[in-house]
Amino acid sequence: MKHIIKTITGIAALEGQWLRRRHFDEEVLAHVAERIKQSESSHTGELVLAIEATMPSHEKDPHLRALEVYGRLRVWDTPLNSGVLLYLALDKKAIEIIADRGIQVPQAQWQQVCARLEARLAKADYIEGLLSAVDDIELILKAHAPQGDTEADVLPNDPVLL
Repeated sequence: MKHIIKTITGIAALEGQWLRRRHFDEEVLAHVAERIKQSESSHTGELVLAIEATMPSHEKDPHLRALEVYGRLRVWDTPLNSGVLLYLALDKKAIEIIADRGIQVPQAQWQQVCARLEARLAKADYIEGLLSAVDDIELILKAHAPQGDTEADVLPNDPVLL
């Protein structure tokens, strides 16, 4: 109920903008990008982090918005179909992971990563929470990403702010 009131009054959108400015500055984003780059050297998966302060009004469902972002950022465009999107909607306090068809992982495993990250973000542990989520995704991709050239880095490592 509290979130509905925040959404109707516009406070959720302001809160999302404030969270992005306060916790996701250039230094934090560079640190996360470096961790993603290091992670990708050990498997063929390609991780993209997208952080959205305020979801657009045309899409109310965070999962559907994550699918839209996945397509727009061309996370699917990898040689081994091994792209993974970690999507955060700060105003909705929503976290989604979308993986390409080359990554065969039970949805419950992705949901565990999201739940752990959500718990860390709720404690305002933003940087360590994100780095831990990248590490969790790395372990999953080491076990489930297709075999191939781990040197190829086809998607950008820098987090995308929407």
